[in-house]
Amino acid sequence: MSEKAPLLHYRLIGTKDPDNAASPTGVTVESDARRAKGKNPRKLGVVFGVIIPTLLSMFSVVVFLRIGFVVGQAGLYQSIAMFLVAYFIITMTVLSVCAISTNGALDAGGAYYMISRALGPEFGGSIGIMFFFANVCGSALYILGLVEAIISAFGIPEGPHQVMPSGYWWSVLYGTVLLFLCLIVCLVGAHIYAKATFIIFIVVMTALASIFISFFIVEPKVVMLPDTSVNITSPVTTNYTGLRLHTMERNLWPDYTVDYTTGTMMNFATVFAVMFNGCTGIMAGSNMSGDLKNPSYSIPRGTLAAVLITFITYNLLSLLAAWSCDRRLLQKDYSFLGDINIWQPLVTMGIYSSTMSAAMSNLIGASRILYALAKDNLFGGVLALARKTSLSGNPWASVLISWLLVQVVLFSGKLNTIAGIVTIFFLLVYAAVDLACLALEWASAPNFRPSFRCFTWHTCVLGILGCLVMMFLISAIYAFASIAFMLLLLMLIHYLCPTSDWGYISQALIFHQVRKYLLMLDVRKDHVKFWRPQVLLMVANPRSCTGLITFINDMKKSGLYVLGHVQLGLLDGLPFDPLQSHYDSWLSLVDHLNIKAFVNLTLADSVRHGVQNLLFITGFGGMRPNTLVLGFYDSCTPQDHLQGKILQCKGHGMDGVSPTKDPQEQHPPFFPNLRGVEDTKDLQEEEYVSVIADTVKMGKNVALARYFSHFHRDEILGPFVDVWPLNLLRPDSRGYVDTCSLFLLQLACVLHESRAWSQTRLRLFLCVEAGWSLQEEEAKLQVMLKELRISAHVQTVAWDQVVALHWQRRGEREAGNREQAAQDEEEKAKEHEYEQEDESIQRFPNNAAQLTDEYICAVNSLIRKHGAPPPAVRFLYLPRPPADTSRYQAYLHQLDLLTQDLGPTLLIHGVTPVVTTDL
Repeated sequence: MSEKAPLLHYRLIGTKDPDNAASPTGVTVESDARRAKGKNPRKLGVVFGVIIPTLLSMFSVVVFLRIGFVVGQAGLYQSIAMFLVAYFIITMTVLSVCAISTNGALDAGGAYYMISRALGPEFGGSIGIMFFFANVCGSALYILGLVEAIISAFGIPEGPHQVMPSGYWWSVLYGTVLLFLCLIVCLVGAHIYAKATFIIFIVVMTALASIFISFFIVEPKVVMLPDTSVNITSPVTTNYTGLRLHTMERNLWPDYTVDYTTGTMMNFATVFAVMFNGCTGIMAGSNMSGDLKNPSYSIPRGTLAAVLITFITYNLLSLLAAWSCDRRLLQKDYSFLGDINIWQPLVTMGIYSSTMSAAMSNLIGASRILYALAKDNLFGGVLALARKTSLSGNPWASVLISWLLVQVVLFSGKLNTIAGIVTIFFLLVYAAVDLACLALEWASAPNFRPSFRCFTWHTCVLGILGCLVMMFLISAIYAFASIAFMLLLLMLIHYLCPTSDWGYISQALIFHQVRKYLLMLDVRKDHVKFWRPQVLLMVANPRSCTGLITFINDMKKSGLYVLGHVQLGLLDGLPFDPLQSHYDSWLSLVDHLNIKAFVNLTLADSVRHGVQNLLFITGFGGMRPNTLVLGFYDSCTPQDHLQGKILQCKGHGMDGVSPTKDPQEQHPPFFPNLRGVEDTKDLQEEEYVSVIADTVKMGKNVALARYFSHFHRDEILGPFVDVWPLNLLRPDSRGYVDTCSLFLLQLACVLHESRAWSQTRLRLFLCVEAGWSLQEEEAKLQVMLKELRISAHVQTVAWDQVVALHWQRRGEREAGNREQAAQDEEEKAKEHEYEQEDESIQRFPNNAAQLTDEYICAVNSLIRKHGAPPPAVRFLYLPRPPADTSRYQAYLHQLDLLTQDLGPTLLIHGVTPVVTTDL
């Protein structure tokens, strides 16, 4: 035999195959050669694999026992309308099933496998549970239908063949015995049922053929009704008239009466609920996907063919029944097809075989769905028992659980009692399938390209609406309860099930909508009224920054929040990007801290270039950072706030090495350990100030955060947030209203309005000198705050001595050092030339070169003196960096002295207008 390369089958994208877990592309591949070696090689075609199972599932109780009931109660016109509505709904659903089933090769598991692998565990799991209960109730429905047929033939006291006692408990006993027979078959294996499928199909088709022939050849006769009323002294009879026009005229319109099996009054909804059970079973072919030669070819053609055949059959039977049977016969004898048949045992064989076949099919289907749910571990240990199988692979535990639930449903006693529940379950499942296909279509995922194209989002929407409308028409209470149950399952699976690699349709839909709205977010339509902080926080090591990370999260005001990190290095010479493996750790940190932030990592040869890259590329369209936050540059030893912490979502520790079961398989460090006292920094002082200067040049606001390593919001949250809007490093400044001070006020107000900080108060400090009118200055500030709608307590601070100290020291230095004065003039010229390069950036003069350490320490003492009680955080004015790079160290030294021992402090420099008094 010549050796040939085996053909390859591609499964649904996102599925996991243990034999191909290492596939680098994420698409699992399975060869025909390996599949052929399995126990159940794919060998079924369209007829035996799809059409026959679907017909047997749909031809059961309704075709033999409820056609007369539907026509007798609803009349011919409404019966045909019911079938049109029902088949419209299931046709829309069939189109959705065909679309999903042809979006890649399928494995065993049926509809649950398709939906869960296509849409993710939430949708798949909730739909799977609902489908499981629908099959359980469906199996009980068919058993009760068979019991009804047996009692009708052998259990009527006035009947000629009365050999079996009748009654509620006898019906339960008969149903239990029949269900036990189904259990034996299912425990032995589904292959026994599969072998008998063709024989059962021949029997059912022969019975149907005899029914059609009987309508034409059986002569009119009197039929005795199976009325069980105790007051009847003589048998009640009615007429079979044969094909007579006057009979049809009397059966055209509805005549709803009391159902003689349940004693309840019928209406359109209750009759439709019973009738719709004959339209279920459309997924029987999909459930055979694991045994089909070509599922993508067989499922669409076979299912649509079966639906068409049953639709024609039901309508023809309705027409012939209305044309030949008296209304009383249709309403009072649900087994009339046997009474008027050319050979009654043939109809009885058809009823028994088709109903037992459908009951076993539903029982087997329910057990396989439960086993698939348990195997996927969607409910943790709740379904652990259902994962047990025999040596041959038969899930006996799932069969027993399904059998037990069917037995519970059997206590309802009557077919029409549970018909409404079964119908609502199936309608809900069908609506969910339509919703699944609609979600895939609207998500516009490139990998959703089914070969079956006879569907649109319109068909999905029509199917959903049809299912929902009929659910509430049948029973609003059951419909609400079923929907609430499914939503509860969806939430439970979402929060409790482990993360899967099947793919999440919610992520695809979110991506689609976010992209659409980002395109609509036009930066040209930005307005100061709707400004909000969009923050890029640079984090060297999260171990020492958890306090700052949570603080900035409170201050973002529903704006963009990005955690940025620069790793030193170059991509040249590396086999792959080293940062890709770090994103999971950072995202786990975001989950652990319960913040709403994005993560952006970059690789650069220096921290300065890395920050520039992040400022240039972070965000999309109108969602870009407008504020950069940096930790303060000082000599403090960082403290580890993540030591020993456990990430609940991942199960990894935050220590240097994540623990694993196998000590030989250690993961890389979750986050690197903090630098020691003797370790050098990756960033030097000049480069740090250059980052600040670059940010201002790019038109971004900048903030420096100091002492936030000691910040714990729940522990040290003070009663005040202090705001010093004056540029304290420029004592000759008398104005409070500039862009930077207003930006500082805005951020403080945003923080105060957040829920966690709503109990604090803003404390605004007004620095005044001798000769100023305290009342006038305070009144001006109060008017400004009122116009800006900012609530703050204004506190005046006299700082004459501090300002006098500055001018005194400056005068002495200017008298004794003319060379320094010349340098000052050169500095001013450089600043003027520097600022002329971009007129859009407001000019912020600074005289940092003339400041002395003594003056700055005095300002620091002034701030601490007026900080009682100690505030939770301070907001200070950050001067612009000097244009002369040689003075960067002096500039940083002054900031260090200014904020020494102040507690959590934010130095802020704003360059963009952020407040308005307009409506």
